Amino acid sequence: MALEIYNTLTRKKELFTPLEPGYVGIYVCGPTVYSDVHLGNCRTFISFDVIYRYLKYLGYKVRYVRNITDAGHLEGDRDEGDDKFSKMARREKLEPMEIVQRYTLGFREVMQLLNTLPPTIEPTATGHISEQIEMTQQIIANGYAYEKEGTIYFDVEKYDKEKTYGILTNRKLEDLLEGTRELGGQEEKKGRLDFALWIKAKPEHLMQWPSPWGMGFPGWHIECSAMSNKYLGKRFDLHGGGMDLAATHHTNEIAQNEACFNESPAQIWMHTNMLTVNGTRMSKSLGNGFLPHELFTGNHPLLEQGYSPMTTKFFMLQTQYRSTLDFSNEALQASEKGLKRLWDAYTVLQKLTYTADTIDSELEEKVLKLVNGFEECMNDDFNTAKVLANMFELVPVINSIKDGLIKVSAITETTFTLLQEKMKVFLEDVFGLQQATEEGSGKLANVMELLIDIRKEAKAKKDFATSDKIRNQLTAMGIVVKDEKDGSVSWSA
Repeated sequence: MALEIYNTLTRKKELFTPLEPGYVGIYVCGPTVYSDVHLGNCRTFISFDVIYRYLKYLGYKVRYVRNITDAGHLEGDRDEGDDKFSKMARREKLEPMEIVQRYTLGFREVMQLLNTLPPTIEPTATGHISEQIEMTQQIIANGYAYEKEGTIYFDVEKYDKEKTYGILTNRKLEDLLEGTRELGGQEEKKGRLDFALWIKAKPEHLMQWPSPWGMGFPGWHIECSAMSNKYLGKRFDLHGGGMDLAATHHTNEIAQNEACFNESPAQIWMHTNMLTVNGTRMSKSLGNGFLPHELFTGNHPLLEQGYSPMTTKFFMLQTQYRSTLDFSNEALQASEKGLKRLWDAYTVLQKLTYTADTIDSELEEKVLKLVNGFEECMNDDFNTAKVLANMFELVPVINSIKDGLIKVSAITETTFTLLQEKMKVFLEDVFGLQQATEEGSGKLANVMELLIDIRKEAKAKKDFATSDKIRNQLTAMGIVVKDEKDGSVSWSA
């Protein structure tokens, strides 16, 4: 089955064929580093990390570019309001780049906790001012932008006469104009939808650079167009981000690239869906939004406990990236148990050895179909949820082999080896999952190893009182010790 990807631009799944054989270019809009990364960002970056990993698994050479927005980002999508960096810098009496550094490091720490791979290139907006100026100059030269007192605006209505401005979201210009309010202080713009490519800086503005139009700073949208062009070229394979970026940011990116280079930057546009909490859209204003560190520690009024980064990641992967993801304590607790159940079975599987005997053709067919389904599900628009569903169908088979209810020889050695290999590849290499461990669990494992050895020695000496006391007291503490048929001892907390 060939890889099919849903394209927001055409609103359908398309057979994926790279523009250059064997090579895939991906651009994902990264965080704006004036605050902590939020869970919506985390979902997007986890989704694209899996996409990046899977494409590498398929044998493609992947250039994955994810930018850092660290320059002059204003409060409104159309470059209105205060500069958030300058506002925070003045309030905290810091240099803007101190704020950038703090939140960039915080973002990378969260990504590391979630075990995502770093992108191959992570450019910053402040490191590409000259490219943004050059692109703005070209758009002016092509007749799609104009200057007003040192600020450069993109002429949306002129562009729409020759192209289609709302092509990504399938909205007509008239409808967009009707839904756009008049803004005070915007009289210098020709049209209400016009957006800034370059903004004239006031003398007190902390982040500003020289340009042909005077001191200023880039608009939000031009940075991604400039950086994607620099590292991936005028046309590349996949462009992604959260669905909230489609209507304005990505729409403006397409317009900028068409106006500058006469072609859209990406052949496929991909968007992750929104997050909800107990059925209501996650929002800071509603008080139902929580940050990653709050989720990990449980330090939030809506959370009954903390959930490990791996539980959080596993929870997100149980829903396909284009579907709404609803957070609730019940769902997270179910994911916590589900991940442990799956990982326990995976650990057992890796320790099993094969011995030949009678084949159960029905079981052989079932296991083979489920394992081969991993790639089939991922090839269907990266459906991680279906892959995990297949894995959970394999868990009782693995546990039955462990318990001696099914012989390992019931499936062929080829299928058994394939099962071991594919479970490892998809759980660890493609999904980037790790065994969910709480702080101090390494010490707990060492203590348990010691207690199990003491208990084994007691049993060997027929000191069953001590052996039973150890097991019973551990059980009272919520730690279950189980004597396996092969003579080993397992435990779970």
